[in-house]
Amino acid sequence: MKKYIFPTLTVIGVALGIIIGGALSQKVNAQRIVFQNGQLQWELSKVDRLLQLMETAYVDELNIDSITDEAMTDLVKKLDPHSAYIPKEDLEMVNSELSGSFSGIGVQFTIQQDTVRIVAVIAGGPCAGVGVLAGDKLIAVDDSAFVGKKLNNEKVMKTLRGEKGTQVKLGILRAGVKEPLSFTVTRGDIPVTSVDAKFIIERQGKKIGFVRVNKFGETTYKEFITALAELNAQGATSFIVDLRENSGGYMDQAIKMANEFLKGGEMIVYSEGRAYPRYEAKANGGGRFKNVPLVVLIDNFSASASEIFAGAMQDNDRATIVGRRSFGKGLVQQQMPFSDGSAVRLTVARYYTPSGRCIQKPYTLGDQDDYEKDLMERYEHGEFYSADSVHFSDTTVYRTKKGRIVHGGGGIMPDVFVGRDTTLNTPWYNICVNMAYTYQFAYKYTDEHRKELSKYTDWQSLEKYLKTKDIIREFVKFAEEKGVEPKEAEIQKSRPLMTRLLHAYIIRDVLGDEGFFPFFERDDEITKVAVEQLTQSDRTSAQ
Repeated sequence: MKKYIFPTLTVIGVALGIIIGGALSQKVNAQRIVFQNGQLQWELSKVDRLLQLMETAYVDELNIDSITDEAMTDLVKKLDPHSAYIPKEDLEMVNSELSGSFSGIGVQFTIQQDTVRIVAVIAGGPCAGVGVLAGDKLIAVDDSAFVGKKLNNEKVMKTLRGEKGTQVKLGILRAGVKEPLSFTVTRGDIPVTSVDAKFIIERQGKKIGFVRVNKFGETTYKEFITALAELNAQGATSFIVDLRENSGGYMDQAIKMANEFLKGGEMIVYSEGRAYPRYEAKANGGGRFKNVPLVVLIDNFSASASEIFAGAMQDNDRATIVGRRSFGKGLVQQQMPFSDGSAVRLTVARYYTPSGRCIQKPYTLGDQDDYEKDLMERYEHGEFYSADSVHFSDTTVYRTKKGRIVHGGGGIMPDVFVGRDTTLNTPWYNICVNMAYTYQFAYKYTDEHRKELSKYTDWQSLEKYLKTKDIIREFVKFAEEKGVEPKEAEIQKSRPLMTRLLHAYIIRDVLGDEGFFPFFERDDEITKVAVEQLTQSDRTSAQ
């Protein structure tokens, strides 16, 4: 979940210290039923009484709604790291991340040098209809300046999104045009897609379908099965499902996806909690891809629903899991709304893979800081590079359908581990990448050469063109202007890696994800191992 004073600090301290779940700005759900004098009566809770006293008797006028929101947020932080309180003003944006669509103007943007720059205009969207173009700079919204250091992604999204049918006036700077342009855009439905890319990889006479899923939202299964069908129609006889950096989402979407690959009766996942009755999800036998060879890609950022899918494939010995150990989120959240428009996502159960393991990594109630440091600690311990550095908190032995040992208490361990390759990394390269200078340069280069680059409609021809240009030299000069000292030996060592990255970002800025992913995955180490797995035999499953 993304994390987006009051005059009287003493009062806030009291509120934060004693408010418990159920305290609302309207003070509903803060009552209890008691049996008194032979009758059932409603009795105000201690929390409700305090809020009432603060609102009516405190020496100064208070904003009870704001105090309550702060208190609720603080309270839920005392639970597990995945429970969260969502204030009313943030709920729509949070929900839109997993919904099938939201209402907005239809652009992809980046913020560079305190300015919003349009990276892409969604085809058929509101901005496309009025003439906004990729490369435009957004400098004003509704006749008010919209630039400066206070700009961030959250502010931009809140400003540009809005109710369908409402209008927003955009002030645009465009290369080659002296005066600012003005466009009035009527907000409309913008689809939220889950499948980043789908394409065919051809190796040794075989066609392998590659599908990358970025999250599990309302439309994920529909998009996924459509992608499989299209690739199958193009001749794909095996598949790679890429769940790297997929942080999860709706459990039912992962279950539907898994059902497509499993035989009837095979367990997909089960879940249970203290007040949450055991729920089992099993394959119904109607899957259309039960017999196709399959590889699933995961990494340290694959979590939740991604781990449900990967765990079901691994425990049923249905697919080979390739990559690095997943995040380790085995908790189930349920979103519960409050009458004031806010909501809480509360952990209500744990889920278990078919072998009976819960892959949730250890946590301490109320200690989110240590929990969030886990990935950094894994990195420092060398886990990103070597399977020998991986350790699990659960020592129980779990076995797959064929009897292979798998682990719980810390994510999904892949069947084939692929560590990070740092042979071409240098301090110069790392600084440039970590400071996002590669991304900034790619946008600048694309913007300055957009007319020429737009002639190329596929990544193969665009890559061929880019190879004729000395991109590295231009980038070295760009990075030096940013304060990165050019070191020739390091530049030459990292040249292949940096060239690939710069070409990939430029291709993305010109052609979008449909061009970026086929190009980038061609030389990706994890993808190459997955392809090797699928070309070794006609049927791939974990051995």
